[in-house]
Amino acid sequence: MNYWHWIYERVRRQLWWRAVAYGIAGMLTAVLALVAERIFPWEIPFNLTPDAVDSLLNIIASSMLAVTTFSLGVMTAAFSAATTNVTPRATRLLMEDDLTNNVLSTFIGAFLFSIVGIIVLKTGSYGERGRAVLFLITIVVIALVVIQLLRWINHLISLGRVGTTIDRVEAATSAALTERQEQPYLGANPWFDLSTLPVGATPVYARTIGYIQFIDIQAIAHLCEEAGCEAYLPLNPGTFVFEDTVLAWLDAPDGLASGLMGRVAGHFIIATNRSFDQDPRFGLAVMAEIGSRALSPATNDPGTAIDVIGRLTRLLAHWAEGRADVPVRYPQLHLHPLSDADLFEDAFMLMARDGARLIEVQLRLQKSLAALQRLGRSDFRQAAAVQAALALERSLQAMDCETDRQRLQALVAAED
Repeated sequence: MNYWHWIYERVRRQLWWRAVAYGIAGMLTAVLALVAERIFPWEIPFNLTPDAVDSLLNIIASSMLAVTTFSLGVMTAAFSAATTNVTPRATRLLMEDDLTNNVLSTFIGAFLFSIVGIIVLKTGSYGERGRAVLFLITIVVIALVVIQLLRWINHLISLGRVGTTIDRVEAATSAALTERQEQPYLGANPWFDLSTLPVGATPVYARTIGYIQFIDIQAIAHLCEEAGCEAYLPLNPGTFVFEDTVLAWLDAPDGLASGLMGRVAGHFIIATNRSFDQDPRFGLAVMAEIGSRALSPATNDPGTAIDVIGRLTRLLAHWAEGRADVPVRYPQLHLHPLSDADLFEDAFMLMARDGARLIEVQLRLQKSLAALQRLGRSDFRQAAAVQAALALERSLQAMDCETDRQRLQALVAAED
């Protein structure tokens, strides 16, 4: 994914451009009926008065304004519910929901269509054929609004619910993991050992504080190809950096490297928040936050935590299937890969800590980690074993009931 594709995907998920596009389409459609006298030469077989069209347009204008206002209120309530009951990090996925954005944009477009139609109709600019075309377009708009209303009503049933929000987070995380499996090193050479750095390599510093949201690998490779040098990237998207954090090391002469430092740093997009794009660890962390919040005394919902553990197990089992053996696209670049240990820590550490006293949570956690220890590479299995041992240690110290401790130890012994 290059920079412009990343920008396109971010804009595509936002509401404002769809609302603008639908609004412009609605206004142009109303104005289009003005030229009907010249485009459509046929005679109208019935008498269509201006009042007939005007009444329909007034109904659309008044109802769409009310429905849009109501829908925005429902969206705000859904975002608030997701923030309170799930996690604030999942709210962005609700804000980028395609169906919600399309429905609201349709309502806005229908409202602007009716307003422009009423204005032009009152000026007497529509002829007999123009009123007929406007009437037919109005019928089509009403049909579209009815269809979107039915879809919206069905969508409101689940909007902001815990289960639906978890589904969205899981889908976003699965997409990020799949994309990273297809390009495990983002097209660069794998750089496993960070100590194997060329002598005299020049560091490129972050110059700001925040999360790395996106690395434009293609642009950095192009710079290195032009300069005839190589770049070593120790960080992945999602890493929190400081002003003195090294984003990259340039293996180039000092004079050449000094001219490239600012340009290379500019291709690291650093922001205040993390993003699901290019950052599969963020999705796992958000899932873990949902499970952790479910285990809080205020929520007391271990069932949701158990559900999240199952979903995380499914995601990591997919990751364990292996990374695609793809050719290196950018031989000038070297990227440190994602660590399986970090993925497991993001996924299970919070719930292992917050659910240490709950036998039902610990049983499911140990079963899941035992299953993951039978999959994947040696590093993957070792990471699962480490988290299982940490979870067992925490639970044995936190549980008050000796029977629960014995039951958990028996399960771990049987899985081994």
